[in-house]
Amino acid sequence: MGAIRLCSRSACRNSAVATLTYVYADSTAVLGPLATYAEPHCYDLCEQHAGSLTVPRGWEVLRLAMPATPAGPGPDDLLALANAVREAASRPRASDPVPGQRSAHPALEAPAAAEGTRRGHLRILREPS
Repeated sequence: MGAIRLCSRSACRNSAVATLTYVYADSTAVLGPLATYAEPHCYDLCEQHAGSLTVPRGWEVLRLAMPATPAGPGPDDLLALANAVREAASRPRASDPVPGQRSAHPALEAPAAAEGTRRGHLRILREPS
């Protein structure tokens, strides 16, 4: 589950309940239920700001039906959660030794010396002549 999304309006700390999207080609603002994912070109609005939305003169507002109650987790959400838990439980932990494996190298071991100049975590390699 992700964090609760807040209203996109400045200084508003209320939870978002609706998503506003602009369709510039049609001069239309579409206000609908909160989108599943936060999109970069959409605005999440709280109940107060969604209710008092105004648009530029000549634009149309298309208000989609808002659910009366927030949607709870559905069967697909619960199944996905159960599958993720099963997958995580079936993976061997990094601290568990793998049978037949020789001693492991430390995860942050420095790479072997190579031709070129090293600066920080980047390496400049000379072109072979």
